[in-house]
Amino acid sequence: MPLKMIGTIEIPGSAGSSFDHGAFDPKSRRIFVAHTGRDCVEVIDHDTRKHIATAPGFPGVAGVVAEAGTVLVTNRGAASLACIDAFSLKTRAVFKTGSRPNGVAIASQQGLAIAACIGDEAHGAKLQVFGLDGGQHYSIDLPGQPRWCVTDAASNQVFLAIREPSMVLVARLPDLGDVEHWELPIGGAHGLDIDHQGGRLYVACDEAMLVEVDMGARKASNTWPIAGAPDVTFFNPATGLVHVAIGKPGLVQSIDPRTGDSARIVTGAGAHTTALVAPNILYAFSPFHRGALILEDV
Repeated sequence: MPLKMIGTIEIPGSAGSSFDHGAFDPKSRRIFVAHTGRDCVEVIDHDTRKHIATAPGFPGVAGVVAEAGTVLVTNRGAASLACIDAFSLKTRAVFKTGSRPNGVAIASQQGLAIAACIGDEAHGAKLQVFGLDGGQHYSIDLPGQPRWCVTDAASNQVFLAIREPSMVLVARLPDLGDVEHWELPIGGAHGLDIDHQGGRLYVACDEAMLVEVDMGARKASNTWPIAGAPDVTFFNPATGLVHVAIGKPGLVQSIDPRTGDSARIVTGAGAHTTALVAPNILYAFSPFHRGALILEDV
């Protein structure tokens, strides 16, 4: 069950910097990670396990998702959502969002981009949907600060972690109708991923707990302790494990929801973000190690 460190990849300018969300695009076979401290997106070729490009011009870059050759990036510093070609790295479109966009999801079956905006003193938190062809735009106000979001397999619903009051907000796509609030028993909903086959959500919460949510019952079905305040969380459908990145003290904790077994691997202080390449590789981004750690899900 424990992750095993099998290598590192140096990323230019990463010493003493900061990263946010990362994602793997199966079509291009590339990893994309938000290099927040440098306002850019870093690109790693998964097959050669080498850093191949730095794409500049993403102020306060926070969230990254990738699918079918398309990469979406939220820019907190510019209140925008960028759509990038995964091969050429050229920007296809830029959408104006609410203040401080953070979480992002892609519903490629419907051609949709989803952004969760934290807001500021003048503007409230919002969840927004954009048609990638520019033809649709929907927006709703949120009851609290949004964190990460995911969609179901059919891209019919979006699930969004809300920090306080701690919950999963559920809305229909594309119009964000039929909103539901699934309250959580643990405060500070943060990292979020979905087990499509098992019908479960996994929510890593700031109060140092991982919560399993039964999507059919619309409520929490189990909880497990974790080592600290979490961030990026991935469910690996190939192994059935949930991997939670914890920046302080700097580790990835892996939990088997079927048994409750747990294991940890030390990464580095500030390494709070990862990118999963199923079936067996997890990249952890560590400023202390000047780049990416390659972890094998054994």
